[in-house]
Amino acid sequence: MNINLGAPYEIAIKRIIEKGYAGSQTEVIRQAILAYERMIEEEELMLVHKAAETEMAELEACKVKTHSLQEIKKTLASGH
Repeated sequence: MNINLGAPYEIAIKRIIEKGYAGSQTEVIRQAILAYERMIEEEELMLVHKAAETEMAELEACKVKTHSLQEIKKTLASGH
């Protein structure tokens, strides 16, 4: 695959190789893709954590109705 990234990106790739962080342009791009994937996963995890904190705060403030395990079993048993 041949890609044209443009001068600023090619300069950055060259500097990364010169500093010894990667041995080739392909390696730089592979590392960048993996780093971006990790960043996305971390952001998704942070968003899930934030949503869970919000839900817990609403539960603690009694802003949502809760159900006991017995109520849930009864509802499931009755088919509703």
